[in-house]
Amino acid sequence: HRLLPMQPRPLWAPWRSEYVTGPKDAECIFCGAASDPEHELVVQRGARCVTMLNAFPYASGHLMVTPRRHVGDLGDLDSGETLELMALAGQAIGALRELMSPAGFNVGLNLGEAAGAGFSDHLHLHVVPRWPGDTNFMPVLGDTRVISQALAQTAAALRKLLVDAS
Repeated sequence: HRLLPMQPRPLWAPWRSEYVTGPKDAECIFCGAASDPEHELVVQRGARCVTMLNAFPYASGHLMVTPRRHVGDLGDLDSGETLELMALAGQAIGALRELMSPAGFNVGLNLGEAAGAGFSDHLHLHVVPRWPGDTNFMPVLGDTRVISQALAQTAAALRKLLVDAS
């Protein structure tokens, strides 16, 4: 049998289009989240850093831990910020394990635009839960990710777990 090439079919992700084509705020998204006590994506606040959901996640539960201070490079953090950044990342991993039972995590920094930082002026540590087979045809062929839970539901569940962890 000869395999025929698949005909491309559109896969729609209108939520992503809002980010790509929409207007960008002049204010830093991380500074805005850190200073807004009611920000809907913030799930934990430390003295020096905050943990928030990524509005355009790579996977369900995709979090970012960021210093409150507007700083773009890891070497510019003071020792207290560095310590709290890692402590909050550890607590976030614990809460995500309890809430979502992932098989693993990607944790990392994109320093600079060339490294993939969408917001290179404000450092943020990504915490992405992973499951076997979670990279499937959707992101590979369709540039679309399937997120199985609404951000508001994930945020509410994580806030409860992270308050208990503090």
